[in-house]
Amino acid sequence: MAFFTNGNVKTYYEDIGKGEPIIANHGLMEDTGYWSETGVTAKLAEKYRVISYDMRAHGRTVVLKEPWGYDVDTMAQDIDDLADHLKLDKFHLLSHATGGMVAVRYAMKRSERLLSLLLTDTGSATMPQFPGVDPAQFPDIWRQAAERRKTTTAEEQMAGAKANPGVFLFKMAEGPNAERGWKIYGDFVRKQDSLAIGTFMGSFYSDPDPKVADLRKIKCPTLVLLGEHDVVFTEPSKIMAKEIPDNKHVIIPGVGHMTAIEATDETASEILKFLGEVKRKK
Repeated sequence: MAFFTNGNVKTYYEDIGKGEPIIANHGLMEDTGYWSETGVTAKLAEKYRVISYDMRAHGRTVVLKEPWGYDVDTMAQDIDDLADHLKLDKFHLLSHATGGMVAVRYAMKRSERLLSLLLTDTGSATMPQFPGVDPAQFPDIWRQAAERRKTTTAEEQMAGAKANPGVFLFKMAEGPNAERGWKIYGDFVRKQDSLAIGTFMGSFYSDPDPKVADLRKIKCPTLVLLGEHDVVFTEPSKIMAKEIPDNKHVIIPGVGHMTAIEATDETASEILKFLGEVKRKK
């Protein structure tokens, strides 16, 4: 466990294992625990050096003063800054959901630094579309959700999530390991700064363009992994799988958006299998 201070950002990260480095980020309302508490980090660290970090506004990372930098370009630069701090020439980049949006935008410009890109349950637009929601209404709906988030307590957020798991948590909630899933998710929520998260939500999710032309510029081997019932990212994953030149598209059956929580062994296995394929290609 360590902190890296760069400008106005104090970034929390965890660094375990030996071997080729993997930098890992996470989704909205998550932190390094998405990989470590589920057990994925431990499985990967048997063969790789795993460096997972809390993104801006999340977990134990703190933006000390404005500008907050809650935009995809600044957060992509955070990846380079962390890698430079750790003196990593090249690395694998593992991501989930919102973190995947950052990772894929990073790869559009910096794929020459990547050994591979691992995208789980994500898309290349930073304003995802929700089933049944008019795209024209989505920005207002999201802004309202962001404002509510600023003033709700962790207990209120957990109660609301359990009462209405929504598109991201419904498969976790109805699965056989729901109690474990809610515990892990609750650990995320209790670490968050509600004001920071709300401010982040109001700023980050702004671009509906999947950047197809830029997806075609990604030169590193890419894994596009998705839960079968991740209804938000089914189509975005298809776009990435169609347009990224060197990719493998994997769908884990029976699970939703929270693949590392809902299907830890399968998620870790698919990641390790892909990394092994990348290594054999060298």
